[in-house]
Amino acid sequence: MDDSAREALNAFPTWLQALNEDLVELAGLLKDAQLPEELRLWVAGATGYVFKSIDLIPDGIEDLGYLDDAFVIRVMARHAAEQLHSEEVPPVLARLAKDAQFIQTFLGSVYTRLDEFVSGLCIVVVRGKSPSDIVQDPALAQQVCDEIGVFARNYVAPEFAQEERTLLKLQSFLSTKLP
Repeated sequence: MDDSAREALNAFPTWLQALNEDLVELAGLLKDAQLPEELRLWVAGATGYVFKSIDLIPDGIEDLGYLDDAFVIRVMARHAAEQLHSEEVPPVLARLAKDAQFIQTFLGSVYTRLDEFVSGLCIVVVRGKSPSDIVQDPALAQQVCDEIGVFARNYVAPEFAQEERTLLKLQSFLSTKLP
């Protein structure tokens, strides 16, 4: 097993364990009118992905069900962080954006397709709400934050098998499902 695989097998379970907390922190950014609208659109698109009925990896898949969500919020964070000067980037975005570099290394050429997929989430309507609706309507932003809070309280991180074949399964899923 190479160092990259070992790093992934250590990082991914941690990301799954923290998914609920990461989402709650991101949701808080939706209500911050001081942040640029473009940044909040990225956040709304990524948090909306959690509620999509059709994911890249179905949530019920053992080991991997929510790992696509963890990947999406990290790639989104990279884009959102690019909207600000480095000293203005909220800590949650800085932390998650840093992980996007590891995802890029892990996925190799498939990362470009994931990045394009995440870029499209800024206009995807989920549960009747577009990211621009959420960003422009403080009541709707609060409603989304409340929904994320409910998700976070009920979220149970899946067990992640610490085996190389789990990484191969993950790469295969994303390679197959990404447009």
